[in-house]
Amino acid sequence: MGKISPVSAKYIIHATIAISGIVDKPDVIGAIFGQTEGLLGEDLELRELQRSGRIGRIEVKVDTRSGKSNGEITIPSSLDKAETAIVGAALEVIQRIGPCIARIKVDKIEDVRVSKRAFVIDRAKELLKQLIDTSIPDSQELSDEVAYSVRVMEIQEYGKDRLPAGPYIEESDDIIIVEGRADVLNLLKHGIKNAIAINGTSVPESIVELCKKKIVTVFVDGDRGGNLIIKEITTVTDIDFVTKAPDGKEVEEITKKEIHKALRGKVSPEQAKIEVSARPNYGKKRPVERRSVERRPQYEKRPVQKIKPEEKKQFSKMLEDLIGTRGAYVLDTKLNILGKVPLSELVSTIKSLGSGVYAVVFDGIVENELVVTAEKTGVKYLVAMSSKARPNQKVDVITSDKL
Repeated sequence: MGKISPVSAKYIIHATIAISGIVDKPDVIGAIFGQTEGLLGEDLELRELQRSGRIGRIEVKVDTRSGKSNGEITIPSSLDKAETAIVGAALEVIQRIGPCIARIKVDKIEDVRVSKRAFVIDRAKELLKQLIDTSIPDSQELSDEVAYSVRVMEIQEYGKDRLPAGPYIEESDDIIIVEGRADVLNLLKHGIKNAIAINGTSVPESIVELCKKKIVTVFVDGDRGGNLIIKEITTVTDIDFVTKAPDGKEVEEITKKEIHKALRGKVSPEQAKIEVSARPNYGKKRPVERRSVERRPQYEKRPVQKIKPEEKKQFSKMLEDLIGTRGAYVLDTKLNILGKVPLSELVSTIKSLGSGVYAVVFDGIVENELVVTAEKTGVKYLVAMSSKARPNQKVDVITSDKL
């Protein structure tokens, strides 16, 4: 008689049997075949189903105690759900086995595929963990190396002075001026593509021309050489912002987090000149003049809205994401991003959206025009790198130094 492979079974019928007498396994199996014969029609005849492999080997376990027999019956099936349920129900019509009264009850029909799926999931977890532990670090290193190589390929030469620069130096509204080629490469590595190097302490003519057309941030090393460059460049041309790498570090070696922190902390050229000129005469403390420049009593005295800690955290993250993009996030009351727009289109976008804007986070400077528009449309927060706007009772302007 043919047997069905346990591997191909989709369902297993589990039944219990109670017999008021002593019987053997062959008696039980014989009763199952004999008393169900002709009951279910030709298509579900157990003998034929077993010959064709659609019903597997019937397993019977019988335990005899005190003149009574109790046991279990299991029948594997590759039939569909309905047919398997019919075969299971047919077992319960058996009332006698040999001379003894018997009662068979089907406890459950097990879907073998469920247990197989559970095994697959558990095994997949183990394999994934092995993959992460062994392969991912190497893959990540390879990915970083490829990304770095691509960014190195993006570096170009700009102007008649053939200065090292990122690919967005022409199309970007704002640029970052650094000292050398290695600085440009490090910024490229971390996704900042609008940097250009002056290649020395003297300021090339190409840089002077760029400063006339772009919003310029000078980003120098945290050493005396960086101070000299700040003095030189502020002497020969107009710039908008100045920032430095952490003390004792160079732009070419700092991390992405340090780069973004430095760009968030950029200051005006006037403040930078005060810091640079005061540094040689003071050892551990900055001069009183710098504290007076940083103090803005008109902002501190005005009543401001109470910003929630979770809002402050999200504003800070969004502002960091926008550094160098000259873009703006427009947010609703749940801080969902309604859209990202170029800075040049921000005022018109707020006007078109009407009263649906709760906050705006952008890479730029808050001007009076934007504050007036925000007040008219009900915007509560303007979050930006810095501000030149007059204080407003209804709109809270939050700059990067407050975050």
